[in-house]
Amino acid sequence: MSTESYKSVYELCEALLLLETRDEAFNFLKDLCTPQELNSLAERWRVCKLLNGGEFSYRQIHQMTGASLTTISRVARFLKDEPYSGYITLLGKVNKKSVKERND
Repeated sequence: MSTESYKSVYELCEALLLLETRDEAFNFLKDLCTPQELNSLAERWRVCKLLNGGEFSYRQIHQMTGASLTTISRVARFLKDEPYSGYITLLGKVNKKSVKERND
């Protein structure tokens, strides 16, 4: 990725941080992405959660989500091996929020 592309991605990240509600985030994503792109993002997130749960094989996840085995493998690699830790960070925050909501 070029320096200019990185700059644009970081600017997008900063903009995302300004969204305050689920509706704001959803509307922004609908504006930003095509329906297929949005479906692909949602599919990867669902695959991530299923992989993180550790209960299902790749084939079972494929049957549950329709995601290709290539997509499932890629998500698994980024979930476990890549240095970015984006999936792990967000899963931790989502799980922490879920526990807090159950205890409130």
